[in-house]
Amino acid sequence: MAEAPESIARRWTSFVIVRRGRPLAAAALVLFALALAGMDSSLMERVRHAGFDAYQRMMPRTPEKAPAVIVEIDEKSLSLHGQWPWPRSLLAALVDRIRAAEPFAIGLDLIFPESDRLSPDIIAESLPGHGSGDLLARLKSMPGNDELLARALAAGPTVLGVAGYDRSQFPPTAQPHRAFAPARQRGGDALPFVRGFDVALANLPVLERAAAGHALLSAELEGGRARRVPLLSRVGDALAPSMALELMRVAARRPAFDVLVGPRGVEAVGVEDIVVPTQSDGSVWPYFSPHDRSRFVSAADVLSGKVDAAVLREQLVIVGVTGLAITDYVTTPLDQRIPGVEVHANVLENIFEGRILRRPYWTAWAEALALLAAGALLIAVMPASRVMLWPVLLAALFGGLAGGGIWAFRHARVLFDAILPVTALATVFLVMMGALFAEAMLQRRMLRQRLQQERESKARLAGELDAARRIQMGILPRAQHAFPGERRFSVWADLEPAREVGGDLYDFFMLDADRMFFLIGDVSGKGLPASMLMAVTKALCKSISARHPASVAGILRDAARDIGRENPEQFFVTLVAGILDARTGELRLANAGHDAPYWVRRAGKMERIGTVGGPPLCTVDDFPYAESLHALGPGDVLCMVTDGITEAMNGRGELYGTARLAAVMERLAGEAELSPRLAVTALREDVTRFSGGAELADDLTILAVRWDGDGKPLNAR
Repeated sequence: MAEAPESIARRWTSFVIVRRGRPLAAAALVLFALALAGMDSSLMERVRHAGFDAYQRMMPRTPEKAPAVIVEIDEKSLSLHGQWPWPRSLLAALVDRIRAAEPFAIGLDLIFPESDRLSPDIIAESLPGHGSGDLLARLKSMPGNDELLARALAAGPTVLGVAGYDRSQFPPTAQPHRAFAPARQRGGDALPFVRGFDVALANLPVLERAAAGHALLSAELEGGRARRVPLLSRVGDALAPSMALELMRVAARRPAFDVLVGPRGVEAVGVEDIVVPTQSDGSVWPYFSPHDRSRFVSAADVLSGKVDAAVLREQLVIVGVTGLAITDYVTTPLDQRIPGVEVHANVLENIFEGRILRRPYWTAWAEALALLAAGALLIAVMPASRVMLWPVLLAALFGGLAGGGIWAFRHARVLFDAILPVTALATVFLVMMGALFAEAMLQRRMLRQRLQQERESKARLAGELDAARRIQMGILPRAQHAFPGERRFSVWADLEPAREVGGDLYDFFMLDADRMFFLIGDVSGKGLPASMLMAVTKALCKSISARHPASVAGILRDAARDIGRENPEQFFVTLVAGILDARTGELRLANAGHDAPYWVRRAGKMERIGTVGGPPLCTVDDFPYAESLHALGPGDVLCMVTDGITEAMNGRGELYGTARLAAVMERLAGEAELSPRLAVTALREDVTRFSGGAELADDLTILAVRWDGDGKPLNAR
């Protein structure tokens, strides 16, 4: 049989909220931490890069040193000297002008894989019929533009660029570049760690031989942005330097550049005493500055001699094209589009300022540990705190992670990713919140069920108690029906339990044709146990009276013995019992620890009948109770109460007391015709007025007996 959806939901809810959701949240936290430390998916990289870009936008670099100058072939240069490509003779003149200013090195962010079509010898070959003999001879006698450029390159410390290709995309007629500057490797081989290409597109051989160095210009963009720049790449089986690294080598007049390799990959590259820390693949994270026009001078101004030689002297000069129609613009983390040649200038500034950004291998573990610490605090504190504090706690943890990332970037130049830990922490928060809310909902549901069960139980108990009340009240005799046709005496009683059922009792019945037995009592304790003992006491007294019809003391003695046998709660009973002889008015009384009765005489006097008898029933074994003998006159009323009357309390905490009770009895003694009903009603009303509606502390019971003599009306005597 298929499991019910509600059962499945309860099972999953129980699984989610076990130990208040902490195990589930901790499992999610550990998984996220392991992913941060060991996983490197493209999605995670994009998220990290977005965070690193945000750091740079918040705190862009302000250049402190300007080791590089860009000579740009800009719109002004193109308008003065013609469209691109220029004759290489003009480029040669530009290189000569730059060299004359004595820079440290000149780098051309350009590639010349084919001969210059504007070279004289090529023009001669292209003339119809090869032109006239003199013109053809003069053209062929002139040096080629490529040769002029080669001479200019050879005259100074220059670096040419080459382009990397995959072998499948390499032009079949092109020449591959074969000779990069050698790398002096220490600690291992860098080739397995660096990225690169199968082959590089070379410049013309004459230019290749003339240049002092060659740099790989090709670089990959990440998400359309230039975030990382390789200082070291691979071309086939050779290590290829970037423009920045090769310019430093050529400027230092060194035959090789240095590569430091560690167990995790490339650790640094450099030239002599200049050491640049890198990522394991030989790349660096440049700390970009905004586009700065002060880095640029126009090629037209250099050619015309308008540029002060001091601007270029002892600088690393990079020649590149920035004309809008032909330049290669790239986007930086600052969300700015800059010419590609300016990226080389940013890298050189980073190197000489010592402000290269770093992301060491241990940062991923640091991020995972930071996530574990923040998540553990979240898991520990959330279940013990109020809901309104949860957003404050989460915001504080978010601020701590983000602040740590900003601090690491600003003061240590370390790229610490805060976005992924924050995202993972938010997920852990949602898991905890869902578990706690699920627990709250489950507790609410259980509480509703418990409340429903309690309501049902209370309803059942109320019904049972109501039934017990009806039974208890039903076993008490009703005065108006107890002695039909009897005129020699009259009886009235009232009992109000403090709870649904009570421990007070009264009874009256005929022992024979002339004698009436009555009693009033109070069982210690309250509620259902007391009511049960009350019923037992009443029944035993009635049954025992058949054995001792003439002795009240004997009835109390036997009742105490029989009740004590079945009294596990160790209750006791106070009791006043009496036998009234209806013919003579003789009254026999016995008192078992109860309040003394009030004797209201028809002559207008009131007195209390002193204690005669003994202690409450069930307190002293086989106690020999005594009884007293009294003679009632016609119209005398005997009034008896339980302690619930004297201990009734009003809203101010005051007790009704015996003095107030005696005052009521004195007032009743002045009544011309005091009936038991009148006595009971008057006393009950006075108690009600005094209490003012306050809750009863004990059962209220009143019993009144009047002897009328021969049964004739008293006012007719």
